Amino acid sequence: MMIVEDLCRNNTIGDVDYKYSYRITKNNYKDIQVYGIEVERLDYRGNLLVNIERDSVRLISPQIKKVQDLLKLLYDNLISPIHLVDIIGVYVDEYVKDFEINNLEAIIN
Repeated sequence: MMIVEDLCRNNTIGDVDYKYSYRITKNNYKDIQVYGIEVERLDYRGNLLVNIERDSVRLISPQIKKVQDLLKLLYDNLISPIHLVDIIGVYVDEYVKDFEINNLEAIIN
């Protein structure tokens, strides 16, 4: 896995600072480059790290533009890693067709 893009945001609620990272990852699947998303949240009270939440979907699509659009949706709406699959699950289900032979050939060529 390789990180291709990383967007970061901070949010403070009460005495807890939340640091979010939204990442596009690149993986190989059947000799094809496929992109996924990882979301991480670090929770700080002052300088003390008190919690880490992280989730990812490794194989979303071989089309990076689709994955970039999903990443922007997550980033713009400050989505927690706890809700990652809830939010992008419908898109991931739709993008399964990107892995069909005809669609892969179109992407490669």
